[in-house]
Amino acid sequence: MPSQVILVESDPTLAENMNAVLKSSADFTVAATYKNANAALGQSKMFQPDLFLINADDEQNIEMIPAFTDLYPKAMVLGLMKNWRPGVTRVCTKGGAYGCILKSFTIEDLKKGLELFTKRGKPLNAREIAFFSPKGRAGRTTVASLLALVLAEKSGERVALIDGDLQFGDMPIFFDVEPKHTIVEAAQDIKLLNPLTLEPYFHKLTDKVSLLASPERPEYAELVDTANFVEVVRMSCTLFRFVLVDLPTGFNPISMSACALVGTNVVMAMLNNTFDVTHMRRAMEMFQAQDYKDKRIYTCFTRVNPCTEGERLKLQLELGYPLTDILPNEYQMISLANSGRLLKGLPMDTLFMQNISRLADEIISGKK
Repeated sequence: MPSQVILVESDPTLAENMNAVLKSSADFTVAATYKNANAALGQSKMFQPDLFLINADDEQNIEMIPAFTDLYPKAMVLGLMKNWRPGVTRVCTKGGAYGCILKSFTIEDLKKGLELFTKRGKPLNAREIAFFSPKGRAGRTTVASLLALVLAEKSGERVALIDGDLQFGDMPIFFDVEPKHTIVEAAQDIKLLNPLTLEPYFHKLTDKVSLLASPERPEYAELVDTANFVEVVRMSCTLFRFVLVDLPTGFNPISMSACALVGTNVVMAMLNNTFDVTHMRRAMEMFQAQDYKDKRIYTCFTRVNPCTEGERLKLQLELGYPLTDILPNEYQMISLANSGRLLKGLPMDTLFMQNISRLADEIISGKK
């Protein structure tokens, strides 16, 4: 049975063109066309619509999206844009829309958009989490990779891994894959892309987890413009429910821009000696200086032994900032990552994976 579509568009020419596209497919029936969202909201009930296509270039229409999702909970809402604007998409999804597509769509574009946004999961804003460390070998990449797999399994929603360590990223090695595309192509093309055309740049690791790999060679890092990198992350949020960004070591334009963009930053360090506590403290001082009032900033020490609540409190006192998590030294996980076997089964009975699982639960529930 074809989907009953309500189209909201004030431009007569655009409305006529989109009507023609929809009517060319047996999968869609245009139940009604309205010039504004207010009229559509009050008169659409008689049609029992499955899909609303709402002009998101009109601010008043965007403000009414929550009313549509409340009154028509079984219908999907998509925003329509003449040109791609990430900020508008974020407002639309916050209001309950599944996503946005461009107005010059084909039937194939519409079907692909519906498929992608349905796979993404609930029509909620993405959770963006950046993993930062003041020094290398902190376990940042391992934790991000494992968390992505567990988040996808527990939530049933799509998760993106973006390898932002542009010179020395090694996520493809962790999963034993050879992606066809990297962040270099995505960043260079981003001004010409929309979510439907960005999605193929990701390498599918599992049905729910996809990877945007780092450059193949260190010198290619210079080809990635910082502003374009940020736009790639922003657009990825329309495709995935969770977007995890593994950042390069230390403060640089890429890491600082990403940390300013995302809603959650995880600051990590490997515990070897007292210098690591000092480095973590200095990193936190830098984050505090940025005045990220609307950001969640969590701290984590890896390779902590003994990995107990008492040890966490002791380290927290020494650090001088809240210490959110500690992870044990887990050689089994290091071996799995280094040998590219992360997709071949995780030892969930280990203390390390139990902590990762708990972290995933807290993220999904909104506690963290």
